[in-house]
Amino acid sequence: MSLSIRNHIPGTVTSVTAGEVMATVKVRLDGGQELTAAITLEAVKDLGLTEGSAVRALVKATEVALATGAVDGLSIRNRLPGTVTDVATGGAMASVKVTVVGGELTAAITKEAVTDLGLAAGSSVVALIKSTEVSLAGA
Repeated sequence: MSLSIRNHIPGTVTSVTAGEVMATVKVRLDGGQELTAAITLEAVKDLGLTEGSAVRALVKATEVALATGAVDGLSIRNRLPGTVTDVATGGAMASVKVTVVGGELTAAITKEAVTDLGLAAGSSVVALIKSTEVSLAGA
């Protein structure tokens, strides 16, 4: 199956914490970082997710925010440090490729944000992704 989602990151489930309707699933990415996904219990069951399950974390480029340094005081669980490898700007938006340990992410942000943050190839950034914006697929 082909998807329009740009970001596919392989990893392994390290824990599943079930709530009444939703669950948080912790995934150790192949690069060693930890990512949290908040998905429905139905999805956990449908995918057969348990500790040790191989998965791919899927994140739309529009759901990846970038910061130029550590950020405190946020509820965003997923904070992946990386390095900008490419910036492609259009009239209003930009596509920023970021290398993280074990893979690459694409962030779709405004052209104005690229300018304000001074982003260019080689810039150090932190990719910020809300756990509710991470989908999981069997690997």
